[in-house]
Amino acid sequence: MIMDLKATTKREAIDEMVHQYYDKGIIDDEDLYKQDILKREAQSTTGIGDGIAMPHAKNKAVKRATVLFAKSQKGVDYDALDGQPVYLFFMIAAPEGANNAHLQALAALSSLLIDPNLVAALKKATTPDEVQTLFADAQAKKEAEDAADEAAEKEKEAKAAQESTPDESQKPFVVAVTACPTGIAHTYMAEAALKKQAAEMGVDIKVETNGSEGVKHLLSASDIDRAQGVIIAADKKVKMARFDGKHLLNRPVTDGINKPEELIDTALKQSAPIYHAEGGASADGDEGKAEQRSVGSQIYANLMNGISNMLPFVVGGGILMAISFLIERFTGGNSTWFIFPNQIGTYAFNFLIPILAAYIAESIGDRPALMPGFVGGFMAATPAASFFPSKSPAGFLGGLAAGFIAGYAVLGLKKLFKHLPHSLDGLKPILIFPVLGLLVVGAIMYFAVDPVFAVINAGITSFLKGMGTGNAVILGVVLGGMMSIDMGGPFNKAAYTFAIGAYTATGDGTLMAAVMAGGMVPPLATAIATTFWKNKFTPDERRAGISNYVLGASFITEGAIPFAAGDPLHVIVSSVIGSAIAGGLTQLWHVNVPAPHGGIFVVFLANHPLFYLLSFAIGAIIAGVILGLWRPVRKDADVETQTASDAA
Repeated sequence: MIMDLKATTKREAIDEMVHQYYDKGIIDDEDLYKQDILKREAQSTTGIGDGIAMPHAKNKAVKRATVLFAKSQKGVDYDALDGQPVYLFFMIAAPEGANNAHLQALAALSSLLIDPNLVAALKKATTPDEVQTLFADAQAKKEAEDAADEAAEKEKEAKAAQESTPDESQKPFVVAVTACPTGIAHTYMAEAALKKQAAEMGVDIKVETNGSEGVKHLLSASDIDRAQGVIIAADKKVKMARFDGKHLLNRPVTDGINKPEELIDTALKQSAPIYHAEGGASADGDEGKAEQRSVGSQIYANLMNGISNMLPFVVGGGILMAISFLIERFTGGNSTWFIFPNQIGTYAFNFLIPILAAYIAESIGDRPALMPGFVGGFMAATPAASFFPSKSPAGFLGGLAAGFIAGYAVLGLKKLFKHLPHSLDGLKPILIFPVLGLLVVGAIMYFAVDPVFAVINAGITSFLKGMGTGNAVILGVVLGGMMSIDMGGPFNKAAYTFAIGAYTATGDGTLMAAVMAGGMVPPLATAIATTFWKNKFTPDERRAGISNYVLGASFITEGAIPFAAGDPLHVIVSSVIGSAIAGGLTQLWHVNVPAPHGGIFVVFLANHPLFYLLSFAIGAIIAGVILGLWRPVRKDADVETQTASDAA
């Protein structure tokens, strides 16, 4: 426990609590645990309102499942959902191999915090013993209530089994599903809030939880059938097809915690739209998640679904092919040890464009769009799959087009056959969607997309192969800089995807060298800055800087995200400058790295290993020096120095 939290900002509060965990031996890697805490906060704030925040993470840095309680006297601006300061903090740490007992304990804690009397008492508590007593009493009370509820439920079931006719006085009934990305806290808090509110309203409710310990209280077909309405309080994907034809409300998990009465009331009145699984429509009208997302964010999400599923083929196949080239240098091109990994890698690479297209389509049109997307992607990768045969395939760009065409084509078919008699519903997934979807996508690809994109792809390939040094350097500067703009976001992924497309089209890894060198710079730059300008960084940041030497060398750009989140201006600008220089140098020196990942560990696969090393080293040093000189000295640095001096 921290009964008097000193922090005044969100970042300081996280730092102080994580450091307490480290001091107490709960975690053995402060930086690793903090990275996952910050990633969770980036998804949505864990400041749930009413003066409470529940930051949480589950990773290998945690040695045992623990909850840290911290109390701030003045309150902390934690970006809480209600915009109010946070006074009570519950930082939850769960180990990667946490068993169900640990997770159930964490879920129990979460469910207790919806009791306003407990929260009010905790805000007044002054000693750790008081806090322990309050939780022990609340837990005992909840266990007694749960036992009473279970006994009442069994009695009701027994009574219903004896009666030949339904009970006319039976309470109204709704079902709900709660889920959050990590499945540790919000999932169970929403469950508890909904159940408590339903009891106060005289409503029966069954809540399915999709948490870290798996799905609990799974809704049966009979549960869904007799429910007046369905509530989805979730921030991650849940199985939706089972709710076809039901009035369904789709809201964030925090609404389950903060607005349970509104959700239950809407479900009872059946004022939420009817969900149609076949139509692919949003289940919540103007307030549904699909409507809240912009067109750009939807396109990006669909594209990322394709890229994330494609990356294992890129990395696995690319590394094997790169290793085969290294073997070739020492054994010759006819060696079995060269031919075998080269062929395996080539087989994996042959799936890149089909997989990309298939999973873009699946993200848009769900499973029925997967097969048409896959075939459309295969056509894009095949030179002869066109009304106007060409020596060049439609390539990467054609695969992107195939994925979106297949996804939206299947959505169109779903709407077209929306009013088909229910007796024929079984024909849709096994006959109508596969046949017509494939026909539509195949025709568009064959007569329109492939001929056009084959010409575009041939032009790009010709340009890349004939590109002079000047143009190559400019392209390297742009791609390298893009790798640092958002460090794993849309710009970063766009640059990496472009390099992969060029690699698959030409077999030339020069642009891979540019994006890899550019992506290595941000973590290396922060490592250098924290090493030589210690007074400008906190102790936690200096420890993270040491880790970033390894992360940067491994081409894991995300190592710089915690620094960028805390100081975006200085970190991002300096990183972009260094990355742009690194990317440009790889092209100036004609560095070719025939591997899509690996950082420093694939240096010997490069045609010019020394120039490859110099490229990202120079970029990192420049960025690190800019960051170190530009970033202001911490206000508390003098105090820290004086404290250390006094201690000495």
